[in-house]
Parts: sequence; C-alpha cells; structure tokens
Amino acid sequence: MRVHCGDCLDVLGMLDESSVDLAYLDPPFNTGQSQSANNGSYDDCWASVESYLAFLTLRVQAIHRVLKPTGSILLHCDWRTSHHVRLMLDDVFGSAHFVNHLIWRYGLGGSSPRRFARKHDDIFFYGKTDAYYFDPPMVPATSARMKGQMKKATDVLDIPSLNNMATERVGYPTQKPLALLELLVTACSPAGGVVLDPFCGSGTTLVAAQRAGRRCLGIDTNVQAITVTTQRLHSRRPPN
Repeated sequence: MRVHCGDCLDVLGMLDESSVDLAYLDPPFNTGQSQSANNGSYDDCWASVESYLAFLTLRVQAIHRVLKPTGSILLHCDWRTSHHVRLMLDDVFGSAHFVNHLIWRYGLGGSSPRRFARKHDDIFFYGKTDAYYFDPPMVPATSARMKGQMKKATDVLDIPSLNNMATERVGYPTQKPLALLELLVTACSPAGGVVLDPFCGSGTTLVAAQRAGRRCLGIDTNVQAITVTTQRLHSRRPPN
C-alpha cells in the first residue's frame, strides 16, 4: 500500500512504465462548485471545459504509459463532460480499445420539473491492448425465473450510493460505495495486481484493492484526503 500527496501528473512520471494493472480514476467533475463534507473539501472549478479537458488529458496520457499491456483504465465521470471524455479516451487509447460504457445507476438524488431526473454516472472502460484482463463479475439475478441464482453483471450497475446514515461513510465529499469499487477492482485486475487511483479522495478504491488481495497506489493533492485514506487503510491492516 502506497499513498502519495501531490499532483498525480508528477507522481505518475516517477512510476515505471508498464507497472500498473488497473487505473480507476474518479477525478473532479468540473461542477463549478466547491465540494465539501464534514471531513474534507476541494475545489471543482475550471475556467472552461477546454481547460478541464487539457488537465485531464495530460494525466490520462501519463496513466497510459504506466499501464501494463494487460492493463486497463476505468474513468468515472458524469453528464457534464462524459461526451468529451469518451472522445479524449479514444484519442489516447484508440477507439478500437474501447471495452464498455458502464452506467452506475444509484437511485438517490433530487428531481426537476424541467428534465428527467439524473440518477446515474458514467464509467468508461478501455484496455491498453486487446489483451486486457477481465474476469466477469457475478451479481444476484433479479428475474423470477433465476431467483436465488447469480448471473454475469451487465453494463448497468445497480449499486446504491451512500446515504447519510451509511456506516462506511467517512465524511469526505463525493465518496463512492465500497461495493461499486470491489466489483470493478475484482473484475478488471488480477489477484496480486497493482491498482492505481490518481485521485484517491477518501480511499475507497484502495480499500477495495486491499480487501481483494491487490496492491494499491493512491495519489491526491488534498492533505485531508491522504489523511482519511491512510486512516482507512491502516484500520483494515492485519496486526503484525
């Protein structure tokens, strides 16, 4: 387990080429607002979509360099920039290496009289080559015919977001549920592999990797994020 405080672009430049099995990134979404909670905050504002994409593109290019030939990237975004992000990933990874456009359907959130309620995020899955690792995850079947059985997960992931009373909540803004990251980590990285989260925030990706028997590397510019992540990882580390 390694956690670095700093700009991921700088840290990625120090990593060996072809050393990472999976990169999952949940970067700021360019909401134009500051994100805050009881145990952390960060600014999520760029001057324009173009400046945001320039920021993200440099870091995705650096991630491409450190991925193994069997490695892959999962980039988590939302409706604000998803159409731009997919085209950027096509440019960096090649459109032929697109694997899935995953929908994380979470259910919570408000509604509006002016539009359909927004109840999902987008996760783009690209392999570095055609030899990317993948182990299809199994989820409980929902049909009456397959009641009590398991089936292969589809590209729509029905996993609730964290409510205010969730025991795993650590008070860091935009924290994602452990169930989502455990599914993605186990599906897209081999046992003992290296999982990278360059915007690790509250550390959920690293906790999922730790629980799944993967090695993990987290990076964040926010000191509060590093503190929360380190505390979560050490609380789960078995005694010597």
